[in-house]
Amino acid sequence: MESEIIKSHPSLQRAIDIALWMNFKYRLDKRRYGVIQDKKAHWYQVVETKGKRKSSLIDLPAGYSEMTYEQIEAIRTIVNPLHHWEEIVGLFSTAHGEILRFILASEIPLEKLIRYELAIRGYDENHLWVGFEKSSSIWLK
Repeated sequence: MESEIIKSHPSLQRAIDIALWMNFKYRLDKRRYGVIQDKKAHWYQVVETKGKRKSSLIDLPAGYSEMTYEQIEAIRTIVNPLHHWEEIVGLFSTAHGEILRFILASEIPLEKLIRYELAIRGYDENHLWVGFEKSSSIWLK
């Protein structure tokens, strides 16, 4: 695969975060986003395109299940956060501390709450309208 360079980034983590978000956002497209590094240690977000050469894309993680507190701190303290991280962090930063402590102490299954919320909206994993019955069968596994 050849790669078309889109934008440079000061850190590997930011380049990965953007590539993961773009792969999710444009999951119905055939293009894939990745990250490469040049000889001067600059990180670049790229779009893979069909071609004869193979680029030296770094392996992207499948997700954030192994996220560290250091990574969370970096996301929370960056001056210009990525929009999706700003939205996610905002969900928790605006909640009352007692509610957050209750969620942890009671082991409330946040994944199930999210899945139920998505099920009652009537859309599938790709945000295509499928109706409430089909949506429930998709999300309430």
